[in-house]
Order: sequence, then structure tokens, then C-alpha cells
Amino acid sequence: MKSSASADIQVPVAQSWPAKIRSLNYWLVEDIGGGPRPWKMSWIINFQKVSTSIFLGLLMWWYADKTPAATSTAAWVFLALHGTYGFVWLVKDLAFPDPGWQKKVTIMGGLNAFLLVLGPYWLFGWLLISGTSTANYPLPDNAWFAICIAICMMGCVIMIAADAQKYFTLRLKRDLITDGVHRYVRHPNYLGEMMIYLSLALMAWHWIPVLVLAYIWLGIFAANIAGKEASMSRYPRWADYKKRSWLLLPGIF
Repeated sequence: MKSSASADIQVPVAQSWPAKIRSLNYWLVEDIGGGPRPWKMSWIINFQKVSTSIFLGLLMWWYADKTPAATSTAAWVFLALHGTYGFVWLVKDLAFPDPGWQKKVTIMGGLNAFLLVLGPYWLFGWLLISGTSTANYPLPDNAWFAICIAICMMGCVIMIAADAQKYFTLRLKRDLITDGVHRYVRHPNYLGEMMIYLSLALMAWHWIPVLVLAYIWLGIFAANIAGKEASMSRYPRWADYKKRSWLLLPGIF
């Protein structure tokens, strides 16, 4: 670990690969194709989040006379979890929008963001509602639903609290945030979102969501987290904060 005095001059070698991945990701969803930039990234994200409930509802209607899975309790629970999360995200964006999502992107970049990053999450619901996933849970259905609901709710609370704290704190002072939900976990917003989609993957109970989460978590989240770690290392309190906190899970990781 470099000292804080050199953090803004030289990035540690270990951070070079995340920087390259982040640059590729940003190019794919922001700049690819060039040309006009007609929409903000936040518009694309909000559209996908809110339209999720419509998409899932249409799936349930389409498959209703084709498979009992379409109107099963699992399908309704999934609709409630994933659909409501979309509106939770919209409320969050209206109340304290993330500055990072306000950048305008190219047409191809916006389509890539929708199809390559956000779109794969819709596979979870299709697998469950279409009956493609048999969803033979390791526990009785009601117990499994309760676990998934609890994980999703806790994930929403952690994500909302983290983003709100970050938004309102940084409006007053640009500094390292080391209290509140950031006291023991350095990236609680990522932890919250990972918990939300983990709960949806557990509801779908299929190998495809595992691949999707691995693709998002390793290909996007890991690089972004590494970049944030490098950025935070320029603050004088960074060494002490890193020593007493955890990356994502207190006491584990």
C-alpha cells in the first residue's frame, strides 16, 4: 500500500487491471459508436428498473395457460421482490440521485447498458415463471421464501442507507466517509445490491443466475470497488479506516 502522500501520484500496480476493465466497461456503455448522446444513464437504469414489474407481469400472463409455475406462489413472491425493488430504486434516484449516473451516453452505449448489464437480470424471472427452472429448493418453500424476502429487504435497506449517507455527506464536505453504514464496511452500497440480486437468484434456483451474478460481480463490481479503494487511498485517514473495516462483509471479507 502506498502512502497517502504518493496516492495521487502513482497508483499501486495491483490497481492496473481494474482500471483497464473499468475503462472497457465505460466505453461499452457510454462511448461506443460515437455520435449523439440523447439520454442520461440514469434514464436507462430507471426505465429498466421500473419496467421490470411490467415485464414480469406479462411473463405471468403469457405463461399462465402453459405452466403452473407462471401463477405459483414463487412467481408472485418474485414479482413482489423484483418489481418493488424497481420502484425502490426510482424513489432513491428521485430523492438523492447518484451523480455518476447523470452522464449522457451514446445510443449504442445506452443499448449495451440495457442489454448487456441490466437485461440479464430479467432472465431470473423468465426462468422461474416459464417453468424452465424446477426450483427444487433445499428447504420447504415457505421457509425459502422467507429467507429470500429477508435478504432482499436487508439489501434494500443497506443500499438506500449507504447511498443516502454518501449523497448528503458529500454535499457538505468531500471527505472519506467512515461512520454510519460505512463504519465497518467500506462499500455497503455494493453489498446491498448484491444481497438484492442474490435473493432473486435464490428464488430462481438455476445455474444461469449464478453465471449472471459472476459476470456482474467480477466483471463490473470488483473493478469498480478496486477503483474506489484506490481513490479513497488519497485521504490521510485511509490507512486507519482500512485497518478497522471490511471490504463487504464484517468479520469475513
